[in-house]
Amino acid sequence: QVQLVESGGGLVQAGGSLRLSCAASGRTFTFSRYGMGWFRQAPGKEREFVAGMNWSGTSTNYADSVLGRFTISRDNAKNTVYLQMNSLKPEDTAVYYCAARLLVVTATPKADYWGQGTQVTVSS
Repeated sequence: QVQLVESGGGLVQAGGSLRLSCAASGRTFTFSRYGMGWFRQAPGKEREFVAGMNWSGTSTNYADSVLGRFTISRDNAKNTVYLQMNSLKPEDTAVYYCAARLLVVTATPKADYWGQGTQVTVSS
């Protein structure tokens, strides 16, 4: 069974920073074969793409709303993907979900595996 476990969420003031982590595990899960990404969902809204990375880490893509403020990275030795979030805004408030999809995570909200989510709240 594959598990994606997010951590690092919390309450932060506008302009602040947070770093989310997502640790992947599973006997049959080969982390280095999977693209990894982050999505978020605010109350009353649909889940939306935030950032994605291909299996090798050589290609990344971001939502326009976070471009230049958020950075996705991965450590294949630790089976972990990160999302560094800087210059946070109140509109970034949402539950953030980690996603894994074979080869690459794209902007469409499809994944082979999802984490349980971590709350990020940005106060004004």
